[in-house]
Amino acid sequence: MRKVADCRDFPSESNCTLTISGEEDEVVRAATEHAASVHGHADTPEMREQIRGMLKDEVPQHA
Repeated sequence: MRKVADCRDFPSESNCTLTISGEEDEVVRAATEHAASVHGHADTPEMREQIRGMLKDEVPQHA
């Protein structure tokens, strides 16, 4: 099952609206890089686990 990380679920002064979806490890890696480069968070094992814990299952879009 694909996972989603949505910046709107994280408290942010910039009101970031980025959403990242994909396989769980891909999303954790990309979301951690985004959190570090855009939001100034440290890339730590704790940050990765926090992100992993906030992932949601992707809801398939049906036409």
